[in-house]
Amino acid sequence: MTTSHTHGTDRPPIADQVERALSELAEAGKLKAGRIVVIGCSTSEVQGARIGTSGAEEIAERIYEGVERVRSRIGFRPAWQCCEHLNRALVVPRELAEEKGWTIVSAVPVRKAGGSMAAYAYRHLDDPCLVEALQADAGIDIGETLIGMHLRPVAVPVRPSVPWIGEARLTMAYTRPKLIGGERAVYSLEERPGPASSGTCG
Repeated sequence: MTTSHTHGTDRPPIADQVERALSELAEAGKLKAGRIVVIGCSTSEVQGARIGTSGAEEIAERIYEGVERVRSRIGFRPAWQCCEHLNRALVVPRELAEEKGWTIVSAVPVRKAGGSMAAYAYRHLDDPCLVEALQADAGIDIGETLIGMHLRPVAVPVRPSVPWIGEARLTMAYTRPKLIGGERAVYSLEERPGPASSGTCG
């Protein structure tokens, strides 16, 4: 395993880094109880190794702890993304999957197929299952695991004050509804329509 020292050694513990970043995402995206947040993480990258080569349960435990600190305050619902060997399926409570009508698939994530993070989450949730896909309200990606396939359109990037978790690059975003209608559209009750034009609706 190779470790980079380019980001300094005085950073806070991993759980604290995750808590800070996720708190910033929740504030930027105005996340509330019940919102879905997809979490992708390479524990190998956090250690400074190439993704998929050095998964570690102890790193997963710290990531999970940081997420739980924020989840317990806000009440969002995390979905833990597996690695490519399970087609980036997601670990969620079965109750949530059934409530949302998501397609449940059959597999149990392990370190070599699913990844250490998803495997850890699966073993620490009550009645977990895997779902094939979902559209989350926001997401956090630790180590460039590519969570975009599970985000609703349109994704709005958030620049974290802590751009690294351990040695892994951190990317995160929340989503917003599409703005439709063109130049005459109004997007809030307080806005006034623009000048009348030759075109009408209705």
